[in-house]
Amino acid sequence: MPYVSGRVIHDAAAHVMELPAGRPIATTSSTSWELDWHMKTYTTLLTERTGPVLKITTNRPEVLNAQSRVLLEELDDAFLRAIDDEAVRVIILAGAGKHFSAGHDLGSPQEMADQKQTPLEPGFRGEYRRLWERFFENTMRWRDLPKPTIAQVQGYCIMGGMMIASACDLIIASEDAQFADRAVKWGGSHVQYFSMPWDFGPRKTKEYLFTGDFISAAQAERAGLVNRVVPRDKLEEETMALAQRIAERDPYALKLAKASVNETQDAQGWRAAMENAFKNYMLTIPHRIEMGTYGPKAREKAPKDRFAVLNKKTA
Repeated sequence: MPYVSGRVIHDAAAHVMELPAGRPIATTSSTSWELDWHMKTYTTLLTERTGPVLKITTNRPEVLNAQSRVLLEELDDAFLRAIDDEAVRVIILAGAGKHFSAGHDLGSPQEMADQKQTPLEPGFRGEYRRLWERFFENTMRWRDLPKPTIAQVQGYCIMGGMMIASACDLIIASEDAQFADRAVKWGGSHVQYFSMPWDFGPRKTKEYLFTGDFISAAQAERAGLVNRVVPRDKLEEETMALAQRIAERDPYALKLAKASVNETQDAQGWRAAMENAFKNYMLTIPHRIEMGTYGPKAREKAPKDRFAVLNKKTA
């Protein structure tokens, strides 16, 4: 179970990983750190602390909270700051507007401009590194945060949206929430952080992957992905009430309870399965480039036009 100490994340296997560049070091003074936290502003996130509960809200409702590079890096920073803040005991992850998240940003003007300003390492090696760091490694890190995390989900929670929700410890969903991994429909195998077999079981996972069908909140609750389904107008209230209740527990006990559950999954092969699934995902990239649904040229097209070749009905 990783934990943060200064600028380094350690785990029981003595693995050491540097934190992202520019990550501030927590000071020993709670007052100075609290000032640093409140002075931090983000371009794609809103943060609000209610007692021991920190709520992080992705704030791109105009693009259904699509996950740009900037959003993911800011989210990583917010999570890691929350770990260092002793006043924060529970973290809520929410999305502004009608939808939690429609997934990765495939072409907003902001994302396309950012891609031109921050060119990627060329070739397949560069693509592998980008996808590993931006969509897999960070989500794995968020799954192992040493504090309880709750996803507050409404509307679309699909593709990359379902990834980050699945990485949270608990999911509270509104009645109108919809989940989906539509990668097969778009020529891929699944998303980069592929925990669906553990969340739904193998047979239902295959059904949802093969069809690309949306999964209702009620179906997700029955399968075990979602903890509770509540009316839309009660979502924020119910999520906060649960977070405040959990925050009453001892932080060290919560940390070790979470570690035991995650390490049980790891002992069952969860981590190896996740890494293997990512490699299978990467094997679809050359195929998708050949079809014209992936890569720089494909990104110049609107998503609907990009995937048109895959959505033709057979005679």
